[in-house]
Amino acid sequence: MALNWNGEIQAQMRFYWDFSLWPRLEGLTDAEFYWEPVPGCWTVRQLPDGRHAPDGAYPEPVPPPVTTIAWRLGHIVVDVLEARINWHFGDRTASRDNIDWPSSAAEARQRLRRAYLTWSEHVQELDDDDLAEPVGGAEAPQWADFPLVVLILHLNREFIHHGAEVALLRDLYRARFGESAGPWSEPVA
Repeated sequence: MALNWNGEIQAQMRFYWDFSLWPRLEGLTDAEFYWEPVPGCWTVRQLPDGRHAPDGAYPEPVPPPVTTIAWRLGHIVVDVLEARINWHFGDRTASRDNIDWPSSAAEARQRLRRAYLTWSEHVQELDDDDLAEPVGGAEAPQWADFPLVVLILHLNREFIHHGAEVALLRDLYRARFGESAGPWSEPVA
């Protein structure tokens, strides 16, 4: 039996999007988006030039700081999707340093939806030969020799695990402040 790699990749992401991530983002507020559950959180901040960018350090501290929903959704939008769309299907000019990160919950949701749909459309167009091609220069050198399907599966994992972290942060916000964190839950008394 031949395996339809592209179909499986698409089905995994579509199921996660339709039944997990997108519904859990409904009603996301700016208060939740920027909530810092512990001191020293990394978040997204406005730069002097007006753009928004994530906190960060290289090398990353061990253990790494807790990050806000703004940081995690921005990472999915910018690092996982928008930059990869540009690097693999565009002109390769995008970088974490020149993409303005989402500055509100509404903007993050809108950009996430657009980036998810655009990424999915591009991946859907790939055939088995495309998926088997080495990643090459569109990524960091450690990815160059891997088949594109390996990178796509890695990005699926990134999308899923950071989305789950966002959902957990929403649950913690609801438990802490007794406010609704989406239509699936009632406020905590």
